[in-house]
Amino acid sequence: MSQPVQPPNPPQQPYGGGQPTDGNPYAAQQPPAPTGNPYAGQQPSAPTGNPFAGGQQQPGQFGGGAPFAPAAPARGGSGLGLGVLAAFVAALVGAGVYGGIIGATEHQIGYAAVGVGFLVGFAGGKVGGRNPALPVIGAILALIGVYGGQLLGEAIIATKSAPVTVTEIFFEHFSLLNEAWKADTNAISILFFAIAAAAAFSSAKKAAH
Repeated sequence: MSQPVQPPNPPQQPYGGGQPTDGNPYAAQQPPAPTGNPYAGQQPSAPTGNPFAGGQQQPGQFGGGAPFAPAAPARGGSGLGLGVLAAFVAALVGAGVYGGIIGATEHQIGYAAVGVGFLVGFAGGKVGGRNPALPVIGAILALIGVYGGQLLGEAIIATKSAPVTVTEIFFEHFSLLNEAWKADTNAISILFFAIAAAAAFSSAKKAAH
């Protein structure tokens, strides 16, 4: 007897069990199941034109403070130079005023010497800042200012009894002027130098703050 003929293999179904649509075996697939992430289906935000917008910290992040302010530039040699220049100009002005007072009163006044020192130190510290050399330089310039003021006072007094001008005494008879200053110098004069230097040193430090 002849063996029974087996029927041909049935056509295989497309992947996923669905029927092919228009010849595409994947057209009938279902979308994947939700994964539990509520943000999985969201689209990225539209670009703002700033390539760093995504990494920019918001105010309050990591401590909530504002961005660090840049440090103030430290004053260097230019600050010291300007401070010395200001102190020198103040010494000249103070010497002129101090000499005028001595010439008018024919006496040395301690408050005027203190004023010279204060003016020199304040000008140097205010313009030059906190440079530690300025109080010392201010004290030295205050001594020069007091010395110049006393010399100017001697010259003004000399013009009252001699037919000469202050300029002639300074530039033509300076040695005689200096000798007259030495003759009139005493302990009170030295004290005026000391308090003027101390006033300049102190005012320079206070004016720099």
